[in-house]
Amino acid sequence: MSARFQELDWQPTPMGEISLRRRRDPSSGEDVFEVKLGDEYLMSSLFTEGEVELTRLGLAELAEGPLDVVVGGLGLGYTARTALDDPRVRSLVVVDALPQVIDWHRRGLVPLGTGLSTDPRCRLVRGDFFAMVTGDAATGGSVPSEDAGSTQDTAVAADAAPRGLDPENPGRRFHAILLDVDHSPRHVLHPSHAALYGVPGLTALADLLHPGGVFALWSNDPPDEEFGAVLAQVFTDTAAHVVDFDNPLQGGTAANTVYVARRRD
Repeated sequence: MSARFQELDWQPTPMGEISLRRRRDPSSGEDVFEVKLGDEYLMSSLFTEGEVELTRLGLAELAEGPLDVVVGGLGLGYTARTALDDPRVRSLVVVDALPQVIDWHRRGLVPLGTGLSTDPRCRLVRGDFFAMVTGDAATGGSVPSEDAGSTQDTAVAADAAPRGLDPENPGRRFHAILLDVDHSPRHVLHPSHAALYGVPGLTALADLLHPGGVFALWSNDPPDEEFGAVLAQVFTDTAAHVVDFDNPLQGGTAANTVYVARRRD
């Protein structure tokens, strides 16, 4: 049994101090993993329904595989793990801006880390998802899944990084792009992220999908009609799904929103 509370890692980042913590839930006796950015909680293994449903709802819109998928935002790995559990998924690229988060998975500090970092279908890529969509990426280092013990990342200079979410194959298109980074389109972690949620940013993202491909987005806010209208200007068959789940900390239920949109054929 683990200690009641343990800080597994703490690192400074350009967005603030990030920490990974493990605590024992007194009611269940199980370990709970939590990520904080500064004083703000980013995610917890107590609440994974939204991350799982992001993948399930997004991939449910697609026909039979094989499927090539991108996940923006690694976090504790639940979105990526759900994608790899889908037998149609042929390849998965997971993009995260923070090498510290990728390192947690490589080192096995989080429960799903070893499985993700050793799956031959999965590559963990260090880079700014938002800048990579528009071609302004400053870094785009690939962390090979088979090199789970490595502590080295590579970086690609901005002038050497064409637009795209796979640094090894610039301009590559995918069947699905699943994004879980910001709290919502209105509440972003960094001001540079906001441009993605307008028509030009979403159009650039749609260009990285195959015709008929799917973009799915996690949000911690209720469905936003204004954002939904923007989404509908770029994509077709748009929908906002409310995902309800139990909240053992506050009692009752809580909810996330998953937006799903299809690129026009």
